[in-house]
Amino acid sequence: MASDARSAGRPTALLSELFDHRLITSVRHAVARLAGRAGLAGQRLDDFVLAVNEMMTNVVRHAGGSGVLTLWLQDQTLLCEVADEGPGIPAAQIDGHLLPSPFALNGRGLWLAHRLCDNVTITTGPRGTRVHLTIALSH
Repeated sequence: MASDARSAGRPTALLSELFDHRLITSVRHAVARLAGRAGLAGQRLDDFVLAVNEMMTNVVRHAGGSGVLTLWLQDQTLLCEVADEGPGIPAAQIDGHLLPSPFALNGRGLWLAHRLCDNVTITTGPRGTRVHLTIALSH
């Protein structure tokens, strides 16, 4: 996956990992460690890691159980892509701007990501989804 990142004009990945339900914790810890080394700290670090974890959890629960996470640094911004080969995200859920009902059992992941990161972009379709999360190192 790192070679895919380079061919798309991205810098070399800090992390490129396959994940499933068994690996979410170790990948989340790697993201936290590398984001901290890159200069993200405090609440912004915690927020970014939570958003990344929510996106990985969505993949495991709703998109076939496994995906690929790629993390890179560009122009003092930390970027993370969480990609899967699932059926796509329903159009009504993509914007993530409506707070789910307090009684809903799920549906908060994208809503949280939109609030915790500086930018969230989603490309989705019947052959998979790519969620890009970005957060500036200095805010």
